[in-house]
Amino acid sequence: MRVPSLILHEAVLRLGRVGMAAVLVAVLALAVALAVVLPQWQRVRELRASEADASVQVKRLERGELKVQAKPEQQVLDDLRQQLPGQPQASELIERLYHLASAERISLARGEYALGVDPKTQLARYQIVLPVRGSYPQIRGFLKALLAQLPTVVLEDLELQRKRIGDRELNGRVRMTLYLSRS
Repeated sequence: MRVPSLILHEAVLRLGRVGMAAVLVAVLALAVALAVVLPQWQRVRELRASEADASVQVKRLERGELKVQAKPEQQVLDDLRQQLPGQPQASELIERLYHLASAERISLARGEYALGVDPKTQLARYQIVLPVRGSYPQIRGFLKALLAQLPTVVLEDLELQRKRIGDRELNGRVRMTLYLSRS
């Protein structure tokens, strides 16, 4: 067992410091190649293979052999459009809104209405600002019924105030958006 260590010791002495430094640099270069370069090289090979697969699919698309699947987000948006009430039903929904307010004995003054189109989803949106007047439980009941019965309404802002501390009646403003399908 001592013979190999003696041979190794003589080889190290023959190499000297410069030779040992060269051997260490070579070992370090080999370690870097195995740890860093080899995985990157394999990743490049995988990317080239996926690029080849993608180009084959593009050619199949151009020839009409393959059809593009709808994006999942687009499918969700299409399903949402089908479930939303249509834009012609806006007056019925606003009438239901006033009916809910009268059921809670809340007075709704003349409101502001603006019809627009959401640029991202292309849904019709009816922005409604209504002045409200009633007690806190009445207004809360109205909003709860509104959100339960008109699920396409989004409550955006609610401002409530009293003229005096002892008043039971509140004056306020409700800002909401009613989303509708444009079909």
